[in-house]
Amino acid sequence: MPLRDAAFHAFFEQHYAGLSRLAYLMTGETAIADDLAADALTEVWRHWDRVAATQDPAAYARGIVANLTRGWVRRQGRARRGLRLLGLSAGDQGRSQPDVPAVLDVRSALRRLPHRRRACVVLRYAFDLSEREVAEILGISVGAVKSQTSRGARQLADLLQDVRLPNHIDGWEVAR
Repeated sequence: MPLRDAAFHAFFEQHYAGLSRLAYLMTGETAIADDLAADALTEVWRHWDRVAATQDPAAYARGIVANLTRGWVRRQGRARRGLRLLGLSAGDQGRSQPDVPAVLDVRSALRRLPHRRRACVVLRYAFDLSEREVAEILGISVGAVKSQTSRGARQLADLLQDVRLPNHIDGWEVAR
């Protein structure tokens, strides 16, 4: 195997799971996350010689995932608006309550955050990246990362505070 291929293969093995996890936290969809991570790595492969020469190829790949995710989220929003205009539902219209007891669901709360806030919160807290690294990945200023992360964390906390937990789940007492 040529050295270039071996280097990319090692990069792929080391970072695919993390990129897929990032996409999952951004979309809430496992299959979509795997596809977005694969698409991002395909882009990295196309430009591997240039990417490998950068200081942090993983940050470059995370930026691609963030951009691909933003596009996917926008397309989903357009599709839902189109269904509403046609008078069709996306499957949950008419249900006033979920089918399962209310439990703490961070993924659901994350989906309710605007894309940039969600990206900042996920990259800062789930991936433990610095504000500077998040700014580079998303192509925004460090100040924007600080404000979006702060607002996103506050909004996420507010969303999660409204969740009413049962006293017991599967026989175990819920910690308060």
